[in-house]
Amino acid sequence: MFTGLIIELGEIASLQKSGSSAKLSLSAKTVSSGAATGDSIAVNGVCLTVVDIKSGILTFDVSYETLDSTNLGSLKRGDRVNLEPSLTPSSKLGGHFVTGHIEACGRIISKKEISNALKIEIEAPKDILRMLVPKGSVAVDGISLTVVDVLADRFSIVIIPHTAKLTTIGFKAAGDTVNIETDILAKYVARLLDKDSSADSSLMASLRNSGFIQ
Repeated sequence: MFTGLIIELGEIASLQKSGSSAKLSLSAKTVSSGAATGDSIAVNGVCLTVVDIKSGILTFDVSYETLDSTNLGSLKRGDRVNLEPSLTPSSKLGGHFVTGHIEACGRIISKKEISNALKIEIEAPKDILRMLVPKGSVAVDGISLTVVDVLADRFSIVIIPHTAKLTTIGFKAAGDTVNIETDILAKYVARLLDKDSSADSSLMASLRNSGFIQ
């Protein structure tokens, strides 16, 4: 479990693909100093398990499913990635609860400077957009952000200079992909409201019969 508060920008040392999987290594001075083999680290919002640590280099095994559903497969040597270690009992909860389970990749379609902030529009699949609400939370490349607008094929966020400086979202441009994870609460509510879901409860059925929901 994570909060979406990025601790450090790591730098890719190598991405060695073998068949449908890969081994990812990156340099991370701060995060590696407190990490141990077996720890969970969010890399661009993707929860990965440390399999080796050596001289400030963290190494992870990446499955075929992760390569297919995230932007990790397109990384190359020298690319920077957002890093966050998993929560501990003493961690500050300044963002929102992030699981590190990416649901889809979005694509940046515009970045506009407004005063001292950047407004960014991200194209996303419809099943992602239905989980978003204005002023709600979303994790973009692992960054806890607030949704501004939700449109037919995209949503927007606004970032301050501090976020732009310390995370990948500041230097990514139109056409670049980002990993998206919606708020965990939205997913459970959507599941309960799904008429075709086996998780539909007697309570939800009663609410429908009474006309409170459709």
